[in-house]
Amino acid sequence: MFEILKHFESKYGTLKKKGLRIEGLSMIDPKRKKHVIMVSKPFIFDNRQLPKTYEGLDIKSKIEGDLPKEFAFKKDAVKKEYVWAPLKFEKYVDRCSEDIRKQFGNPNMTRQEMLDALAFGSFEEHKKKSLKLMSEGKIPPFKMN
Repeated sequence: MFEILKHFESKYGTLKKKGLRIEGLSMIDPKRKKHVIMVSKPFIFDNRQLPKTYEGLDIKSKIEGDLPKEFAFKKDAVKKEYVWAPLKFEKYVDRCSEDIRKQFGNPNMTRQEMLDALAFGSFEEHKKKSLKLMSEGKIPPFKMN
């Protein structure tokens, strides 16, 4: 298993320049002995550059640092508000598109590319999954527009 981590680090280690921190292996389910590769990254990070899984292990990531004001929430409101609601990504991209382009070093980046980069690799997939989780009652309801 450590070999997989070494391969992951050699393949994706260049993303450290962009703020990625590879934290190592972590067991998330002791009963089934399920391990993941833990990483942390800044909010403004091109998630399309990271796979969801690597050689059979899921990639579990967390955001390091402050979130933009669109994503701010009160600690006691966590159960009432979905932090990663799709509309929040859209509002953030609409407000800060020039800064985002600068941060990514791509002055021609489209709105959709920014949404995909920030919203875990695919904005449309995230939106679809969020709506499904909302309809199942697993996340708090949110407005789409």
